[in-house]
Amino acid sequence: MKDVFITANTIISPLGFDSEANVSAIANEQSGITLHNNISTSPCYASIIDHKKLDDAFSKIGDSKIYTKLEKMMILSLQDTISQAAFSISDKTALIIATTKGNIDALNNNFEPERAYLPALGNKIKEFFGFKTEPIIISNACVSGILAIAVAKRFLQNDYYDNAFVVGGDIVSEFTLSGFQSFQAISKNPCQPFSKHRTGISIGDAAASVAITTNTSESEAIQIIGDGSCNDANHISGPSRTGEGLYLSIISALKEANIKPESIDYISAHGTATAFNDEMEAIAFNRAKLEKTPLNSLKGYYGHTLGASGLLEAIVGIHSLKNNMLYKSLGMDELGVTMPLNIIENTTKKELKTFIKTASGFGGCNTAVIFKKVEQ
Repeated sequence: MKDVFITANTIISPLGFDSEANVSAIANEQSGITLHNNISTSPCYASIIDHKKLDDAFSKIGDSKIYTKLEKMMILSLQDTISQAAFSISDKTALIIATTKGNIDALNNNFEPERAYLPALGNKIKEFFGFKTEPIIISNACVSGILAIAVAKRFLQNDYYDNAFVVGGDIVSEFTLSGFQSFQAISKNPCQPFSKHRTGISIGDAAASVAITTNTSESEAIQIIGDGSCNDANHISGPSRTGEGLYLSIISALKEANIKPESIDYISAHGTATAFNDEMEAIAFNRAKLEKTPLNSLKGYYGHTLGASGLLEAIVGIHSLKNNMLYKSLGMDELGVTMPLNIIENTTKKELKTFIKTASGFGGCNTAVIFKKVEQ
């Protein structure tokens, strides 16, 4: 199989409009989660991109009035990533879009309701940049972002495409907030993944994108060396109590990467701060013999960004490898799961070669992808 690499990347979030600004904010333990009193479920803690800042940034490349908030976020992210990439868009370039709800807010604003359909979102992105292939939409709950990386890797390894751009995004909406509130899953305070005092999730806006290729000239390239995605078929919204799907995803990724668990230097966990998810992850990591591996959740910085989360958090993990830095798991105070985990309590300098990004979501979906720093 061909080697596949991630090169350019861009994050758009309340912490900044490029990856470097986001990673700098994380290094300074700055969270985008704040108290909002101007949304339908007020007051509510969430991580929301300022509309004016978004429009000001977008106005440099397009007419902000004709695009939805999510479209603007995704286009801004992709614009930067495409400009950084060492390859140009061709008829062998894939466009892969990850989202859970897409333009769900089109149902409540001045856009036509049909704009809420996911293919409509894909076509807007395609038309803006002039992609020559049809958009591939990945909408598989909260694993969508990281699963999109795995899908791109497999397309390239099987010669369907020469290269790919992957973009993921979701927004905070009345629809999403009311849905999680019906589960009594929204935290009254900023979320605290894996903490004994966690009370639920915080939701966040974000878009993120990467360029993926089989060729790279970077001195320190980031290679995708293994992936796995397994569905535990446990419950429509509840994770497996044994962590079976996540465990099998991790084992599958390790097998393809041909490495042992002890070779993983760092875990970027899903860590939503719900009682059941964090417990399930702890069980799965222990079953996979990863309980001693340094671990964080980035939800304390971004909230849960749904379809963007796996992609966004993989990008931060890539910068962790490049910077040889383990970033603090914000919101962690006292371990609140029944199995041991090595939570990163303080940002620490450490030589890093590999990390695994995991995600889990509604419907029993689970994905794990392993990344490696390769010196050319």
